Amino acid sequence: MALKKSDLYASLWASCDELRGGMDASQYKDYVLFMLFIKYISDKYGASDAFAPPVVIPKGAGFKDMIALKGKSDIGDRINMQIIQPLIEANERLARSDFPDFNDPNKLGEGQAMVDRLSNLIGIFQKPELDFSRNRAEHDDILGDAYEYLMRHFATESGKSKGQFYTPSEVSRVIAQVIGISPENTKAATTAYDPTCGSGSLLLKVAAQAGKPITLEGQEKDVTTAGLARMNMILHDFPTANVQQGDTLAAPRFKDGEQLRTYDYVVANPPFSDKAWGTGLTPANDPYQRFAWGVPPTKQGDYAYLLHIVRSMKSTGKAACILPHGVLFRGNAEAVIRQQLVRSGILKGIIGLPANLFYGTGIPACIVVLDKENAAARKGVFLIDASKGFIKDGPKNRLREQDIHRIVDTFTRQVDTPRYARLVPLAEIASPANDYNLNLPRYIDSSEPEDLHDIEGHLRGGIPERDLDALGNYWQVLPGVRAALFSPLPPGEGSGVRERPGYSYLRLPLPEVRPAILHHPEFTAFNQTVTQRFAGWRTAATKQLTAFGKDGHPRALIERIAEDLLAAFREAPLLDAYDIYQHLMDDWVETMQDDAYLIAADGWVAKTSRILETDKKGRTRDRGWTCELIPKSLIVARYFAGEQAAIDALQVELDAAQASQMEMEEEQGGDEGIFNGYDSITAVAVKERIRKIGRDPDDADELTLLGQWLHLGNRMTALKKQIREAEAALDRLAYAKYPTLTEAEIKTLVVDDKWMARLAAAVQGELERVSQTLTGRIRELAERYATPLPKLTDEVATLAARVEEHLAKMGASWK
Repeated sequence: MALKKSDLYASLWASCDELRGGMDASQYKDYVLFMLFIKYISDKYGASDAFAPPVVIPKGAGFKDMIALKGKSDIGDRINMQIIQPLIEANERLARSDFPDFNDPNKLGEGQAMVDRLSNLIGIFQKPELDFSRNRAEHDDILGDAYEYLMRHFATESGKSKGQFYTPSEVSRVIAQVIGISPENTKAATTAYDPTCGSGSLLLKVAAQAGKPITLEGQEKDVTTAGLARMNMILHDFPTANVQQGDTLAAPRFKDGEQLRTYDYVVANPPFSDKAWGTGLTPANDPYQRFAWGVPPTKQGDYAYLLHIVRSMKSTGKAACILPHGVLFRGNAEAVIRQQLVRSGILKGIIGLPANLFYGTGIPACIVVLDKENAAARKGVFLIDASKGFIKDGPKNRLREQDIHRIVDTFTRQVDTPRYARLVPLAEIASPANDYNLNLPRYIDSSEPEDLHDIEGHLRGGIPERDLDALGNYWQVLPGVRAALFSPLPPGEGSGVRERPGYSYLRLPLPEVRPAILHHPEFTAFNQTVTQRFAGWRTAATKQLTAFGKDGHPRALIERIAEDLLAAFREAPLLDAYDIYQHLMDDWVETMQDDAYLIAADGWVAKTSRILETDKKGRTRDRGWTCELIPKSLIVARYFAGEQAAIDALQVELDAAQASQMEMEEEQGGDEGIFNGYDSITAVAVKERIRKIGRDPDDADELTLLGQWLHLGNRMTALKKQIREAEAALDRLAYAKYPTLTEAEIKTLVVDDKWMARLAAAVQGELERVSQTLTGRIRELAERYATPLPKLTDEVATLAARVEEHLAKMGASWK
């Protein structure tokens, strides 16, 4: 049985905590990631008979050789000398500085503590499920994903100061897509470069978007992080990627002659507002002419990195860089550079991101997108304010799948979207009012429109037509619903009453509004249209899902069906297609992804396995059975619904008996009750009381009640036994069913009952939200203007007169 993707990640994260002890997350990551690396290259390249394998594993320096070191007193020193050193000597791309010191007592503990810690860590990577010799997923690199998963956890735990080695993968994906790289416009000679590459995740997302091997080059200042990047490249099957260590601004490593090398694509997430950017550099005499547009401020290096990127782009090059919002509006030297950047036409767009996405800081950032192609003809800058689209994830915010897709779609199509995106003409940016200030709120008002109260409505009643017109997107689809709900006349008034232009009245009592919407023929038709859209997509997606099989590529599968779903709902009225898309992507992460990886490894097989638990003393207990692909509940629902219904009926009877007994105990628990004075009400205590009473006629009522209580208890005991036996019988039936399932039945259970049923419920939920949102707004408006001021004044006068009358009767006076 293949290991589920999520279980693999959890297993690796457990290994981190095994090792951690008192170590900081930013330190212990180096040891864990090296173990993942050595295990992977040993499995993948250890037995390679290729003439020139991407990574050479010298004899005696593989993971199996590390296993032989477990428990040895000098294990740390041996790992350094017998494993790491030969690897470095055999592979010119690897350096000693790439790897941690496995003999460091300050981090790993001294003596036996170090031996135990390293032996335990090796043991975790010995698990049979962590066998990467058959890299199951060329296009779905489980290992690379696991590496990213660990990096994200390390960055989260490393706190503010040490999280900069990792760019959130969601942001990396946005960047990779907005620069426009794709399989159609790339070849092996296509080049991509990251001048501040960190652990390399941003470059790898660009490579993934390219869909084929391309040339990757990156530079990273921090020695250890550069090592992480080199390992990351190998783990993601880019062993030829060139990562150099050093300060990009002071000593760029990638040059052609004395000039900076130029690239097709450049991406970067440089350190925000780097205060030491000028160290080792004289901008006025820069040999690479990077500062012709101006010299950035001494204490803010954001534009220094941007200018380096501009010089590193080919004449048709594309680039994207993450920078703090300050670069859009700060004055002085930065204003001069910004003006030159806009005038050059190279600035294609700016995407404002939510705050608190990045690990090193909580401040909001933006993606600056550059494009030298057709720069002279560029007429404007495309701005997106995506600051509102995110989900809270622990201490940080995170872009959802729908947020990523919405940003990329909008940027790619360059379509103006109210309160979200617009193409701003260069003339508007250069106008005296704006003076090249690119702060997004100047051009996009993303704030929610204010909900204004209508004075006339409060004075004289009636719901303002202006507020109803604001629900125009509903009335376009449901024009008859508006007519059915609202009248120009107050309720109960005849035709002789003058209408008030601009005001309407609710025809129905508030509780009847939602039923009226739900049962209106227009809403029924809307519901059917949406349901048909989903049914059409479901039929096509089911064909693709059932055609998926062993050695398939899960990531390609979800991308296909998700894009089809988005296309199916893009024109659906009153629904946000991206919300529907998000439901599918959530289901993918939660359930479908693991299932797809199981199917890719084993095919459509529903294997049961025992649940074995081992306690601290090493004793193993059998806790029953399970099936990862098809849970027992699905088998029961499809094949044994009658048996389950019988159990449910017994459970209802049991619940009723328990409720009756509890009710009796509460009623008879007071001072006058038969259970007064009981320490606890048990069958033993009740039977003893019955024995004491005997057949005393004075206690006949108590005897009857106690008999009822006992009868209920006996009935509950019998019901519990029946339920236990019925559940055990059902469990045996379900267990016996699995081996008889055909492949077609397995596909029906997984695709229809497990995957599609959840998504169908989610789409139904979105439909219900439409009616709830409309009803909620109508209720709010109706209640707001239900009681006009004159009516309130009359009510106050009536109540005041009654109070005065009561006071007078009591002989009191307050005036």
